[in-house]
Amino acid sequence: MSHADRNYTVNGMTCGHCKKSVVEQVLQVPGVRAVDVDLDSGLLTVRGDDFEDVAVHKAVDEAGYAVA
Repeated sequence: MSHADRNYTVNGMTCGHCKKSVVEQVLQVPGVRAVDVDLDSGLLTVRGDDFEDVAVHKAVDEAGYAVA
């Protein structure tokens, strides 16, 4: 198992509801253990084991936002 901390930039998040939507969706990705979002920079930090970038991108998309 490979432990990973990966950062992504998410466009369009402007409020706490935006942040909550992204966090809830990304936490459903298999292998993701923790998610942090910085609204000011749009930085999404994902921690976990053996999760796939494409799954994180899809989860962000399902929340209504896009990874830059």
